[in-house]
Amino acid sequence: MPMSTPRLKIINFYRFMRLDGDGSLAELRDELRAAMTDLEVKGTILLANEGINASISGLPHKVDQFIAYAAERLDCEFDVKESFHDETPFDRTEVRIKPEIVTFKRGVDVTISEGTHVGPTEWNELISDPDVIVLDTRNDYEVAAGRFPTAIDPKVEKFSDMPDFVESELSAYKDKKIAIYCTGGIRCEKFAPYLLEQGFREVYQLEGGILRYLESVPKEDSLWEGECFVFDRRISVDSELKRGNAADASQKKSS
Repeated sequence: MPMSTPRLKIINFYRFMRLDGDGSLAELRDELRAAMTDLEVKGTILLANEGINASISGLPHKVDQFIAYAAERLDCEFDVKESFHDETPFDRTEVRIKPEIVTFKRGVDVTISEGTHVGPTEWNELISDPDVIVLDTRNDYEVAAGRFPTAIDPKVEKFSDMPDFVESELSAYKDKKIAIYCTGGIRCEKFAPYLLEQGFREVYQLEGGILRYLESVPKEDSLWEGECFVFDRRISVDSELKRGNAADASQKKSS
């Protein structure tokens, strides 16, 4: 008997863009929450003056309707990473206003890293160069689920600890090529310009992160080992973006 097709779409997207102050953010929050509720879409959306970051799920056609609505409301397009599962990985519908859409605790100009993105198909060649320093920008419990084997594990508990790692362990390599990656790309959007601001000359980031890499690169060509930790009930996804088997080692640590 053939397996039934998973019926729920799970998507992740973000967009760095200037959103107006608290009053306008509150209005946008209420509108997005109402649309999610009407379309029975669950998950979390973070709003800040610097942009939007979302992880949501629902019936495919309703998720598509929500994306179309949000894109029209914000007058932009979203680079969406998607996967499917037979049950929702989220318990609730949340739209929250935060100081940052990904917590780094340092102001950076994300526009200065334009041109540093490397597509999934070019990524293998880049990180196979022995002169390139490959750096995982994720938390320690995420790295435990899977990684690119040549990557340095900074062993940090949260993303905002990465500058301390750079200062203590990486500052001597500013003339080297640095290749960085994260789950969906958003952390690298802040970390790449930060490295450039610190004087690193050549910085490259995996466009779309691990999720886009697994989506785009055939399994037989993939250099990824293990599974990819995700921040929802699935805990991890495998090389086919299906629910994985990794244990939850996060212990409720903050990202």
